[in-house]
Amino acid sequence: MIYKNIVNIQLIIIMFCLCSCAESLKKEKPKDNSISNTEKLNVLLIIADDLNCDLGVYGNKIVKTPNINRLAERGILFQNAHAQYPWCGPSRASFMTGMYTNQTKITRNNMNLRSSVPDVITLGQRFRQQGYQSVRIGKIFHYDNPSAIGTSGNDDIYSWDQTVNPYGKDKIEEYKINTLSERKFGGTLSWLAADGKDDEQTDGIAASEAIKKLDYFAKTDVPFFLAVGFFRPHTPFVAPKKYFDFYQQEKIEIPKISSHYLAGLPEPAIKSIRAQKNQLDLEKKLAQEIKEAYYATISFVDAQVGRILDHLEISGLDKNTIVVFMSDHGYHLGEHGHWQKQTLFDNATRIPLIISSPSLENRGRASMSPVELIDVYPTLMSLTNINTPKHVVGKSLEPIMNNENSLVRGSALTRWRNGYSIKTKRYRLTKWGTNGELGYELYDHKNDKDELINLARNPDYNQLMDSLKLVIENRIVEASVKPENLGRQFENVKPMNKAKNITFGDIYDEEGNLLYLK
Repeated sequence: MIYKNIVNIQLIIIMFCLCSCAESLKKEKPKDNSISNTEKLNVLLIIADDLNCDLGVYGNKIVKTPNINRLAERGILFQNAHAQYPWCGPSRASFMTGMYTNQTKITRNNMNLRSSVPDVITLGQRFRQQGYQSVRIGKIFHYDNPSAIGTSGNDDIYSWDQTVNPYGKDKIEEYKINTLSERKFGGTLSWLAADGKDDEQTDGIAASEAIKKLDYFAKTDVPFFLAVGFFRPHTPFVAPKKYFDFYQQEKIEIPKISSHYLAGLPEPAIKSIRAQKNQLDLEKKLAQEIKEAYYATISFVDAQVGRILDHLEISGLDKNTIVVFMSDHGYHLGEHGHWQKQTLFDNATRIPLIISSPSLENRGRASMSPVELIDVYPTLMSLTNINTPKHVVGKSLEPIMNNENSLVRGSALTRWRNGYSIKTKRYRLTKWGTNGELGYELYDHKNDKDELINLARNPDYNQLMDSLKLVIENRIVEASVKPENLGRQFENVKPMNKAKNITFGDIYDEEGNLLYLK
């Protein structure tokens, strides 16, 4: 009898402990799993390639972007957002991992993400871990644009459940494109007013594919992370002719640069804006024709964004979908005498960034707080109530979304080769060389938004220079620390070996010699 009572008491104690443990586990269950599929917010991420802030909502009175403007009215516009590297591959690896390029170890195009940080959890991968369908359409990680259109480019297969690689008329008729260098389209200025309709172009096909996915998701109970990457307005600037009709070519302004301008710059800055020799000192009419093509291509992309946003509303998914619109870096259109990217001026570092969320109370606001592209990752984690991986060093922008006057950091950091630059609300400081031995640049945006007057040697700014030098040094050190829980990290990974590009219709012999140009 005593033995039986002891056994019963032990059973009661065991049952009590099990119940207590279960209750404890229930209380400690991480927030990632606390929301049912029907309550989870979806995410639509739209990325344009090489898009600067020449948009209506950013104050450009010439470029027509009604749909991007409409999105800004529903969300918050970040006026002072910057890329971490003004080049496609490094920038995309950076914001898709939430880390600086010193941490991803990717500073060139066509470098495989998993070769340098094989264990990293990307943004798309994190959504997959939480039961989302992660879908890529078009260019999210690096592609050689336009040569790799239609393929998976330099993609990360672990980020996606599904992928779509659109291929349109712009590729089939690539031989028609005007270019400054024969059969060179991606790395030099090139353009075409194309025949045909929107949905025949690669980006038009991408929008159509996105609409199909939205229809599918509207019929299911599956939360989604849908990343749509447009290839435009990256060179070649190809868009249907109707978008060129939006603009009067002869009225397009081309920046004029003083002959004495270069004398005030450090040598690395001069090299960055004089590197593309065939794009220097363009004749005005040619420059206007090229800039018109860039603007036309922006309007074409805007129309595709509009198609997707319209369908998001038609499907009813707008009520529980976060929308992010952004670019991978900025773009020069003759400013500083330079075209394209790869500088540490505002034209190349600054990017459009708009975030709209169903939970956002005050819409149509703009913030001048300095933010970075790597902040998109933790922001989406915060908005969807998912734990952010510890390797992510970006900061959630949710405080700014709730109050546009809030700050999450005092400056935005960008790197280009051996140079670093920070942009505060008012100033930009750029340092060239490990210890600044190659020179500094300082610009006051209150009086010089175009960054044409280098104040680094002006004695009136000595105190400010000393202060900002400390800031940039600390920023560089912090951006170089290996993040927690990153896993393996390999230095000096080389870009993939590349074969010669082929334009469809050109004919080569068995040794690769060109026989016929279409």
